[in-house]
Amino acid sequence: MAVDQEHFVHLARPLAPSVLGFSASSAPLTVNIQPQAIFSIIDHAVRRDLRDTNSARVIGALVGVRSEDGSEVEVRQTFAIPHTENEDQVEVDVEYQKNMLALTLRASPRETLLGWYTTSHELNSFSALIQNFFASPDTGTFPHPAVHLTISTEAGTAIETKTYISAPVAVNAERAAESCLFIEVPRKLLFTDAERAGLGSVSAAAQNEDRSAPIASDIEGLAQALETVSDLLERVSGYVGEVLDEERDGSHALGQLLMNALSLAPKVDPSAIEHDFNNHIQDVLMVSYLANTIRTQIDLAQRLATAPLAAGEKEAGDRKEGEDGKDGKQEGGNRGGKRGGRGGRGGGRGGGDRSREPREPRETE
Repeated sequence: MAVDQEHFVHLARPLAPSVLGFSASSAPLTVNIQPQAIFSIIDHAVRRDLRDTNSARVIGALVGVRSEDGSEVEVRQTFAIPHTENEDQVEVDVEYQKNMLALTLRASPRETLLGWYTTSHELNSFSALIQNFFASPDTGTFPHPAVHLTISTEAGTAIETKTYISAPVAVNAERAAESCLFIEVPRKLLFTDAERAGLGSVSAAAQNEDRSAPIASDIEGLAQALETVSDLLERVSGYVGEVLDEERDGSHALGQLLMNALSLAPKVDPSAIEHDFNNHIQDVLMVSYLANTIRTQIDLAQRLATAPLAAGEKEAGDRKEGEDGKDGKQEGGNRGGKRGGRGGRGGGRGGGDRSREPREPRETE
């Protein structure tokens, strides 16, 4: 797919939801992004070969799941799409995109194509062309809107993401495929507790010169979590104090958010919290002790089960060696007995001749 830029009308603009008659707070789509998708995009940007393309950005497809009503999508994985881009034209490997999409959906049949990503926040006519390609009925997400994710991957700067959907804007039908209006929609980064711990380790490694960080144990992770909660409480307390002292202007939205968060906390006595915490620690230590005891019992049982087998094999080997020695002695005795029997027969004959009385010679007349 190659298109000259002069054939486009630059109609791509960010943040214009009021043109279509709705505000940003009531946008028709919410995009949830999994951390592995972000890491995949960053890996694609870092490993790109600048000799194959003159473009500073990379593009790829977004794959994930969509809610039944289509108002919410979740980006779970991505794959790269080769492309070349310069000032005059952009070329995208459409066949590669189709084959990779077919393989991805075969591996994850419950997922579907959601849109595309790029590592630049710039929205231009080439972005409009690619957006319409991913939103078309034949090769895109139609009848659902295609999601466009932009992410900054510049070294030394914070990672910033933005998500858009598009609406066709053109003077006539012929120019509709070459132009669109980008509308920013809400986005959220979703992660579990395990992924949160992994992200914490990654951020800790970024602060070290060798870019490595040890894996913290459960106790160390608990201590870090308590320190983080303590720091957040101090920040909130300082902010509230400054607002009460009229040192800074308060925010109604932030105050409502803090009120909602505090309303979820149970109202208990601090001594009761300390008592429950100590009991929990004791339960954890008891479970750890029982687990180590069970592990020791299993190891001892395995050793006791294999010990008679080894002793039996040793006794069988000794018995076999003894039987082999006894058989050799019996065979030697039998051979000696046979030889002695032959000698006895010979001796018997000779002895019989000697037992006869000698006769006197008869005189001849």
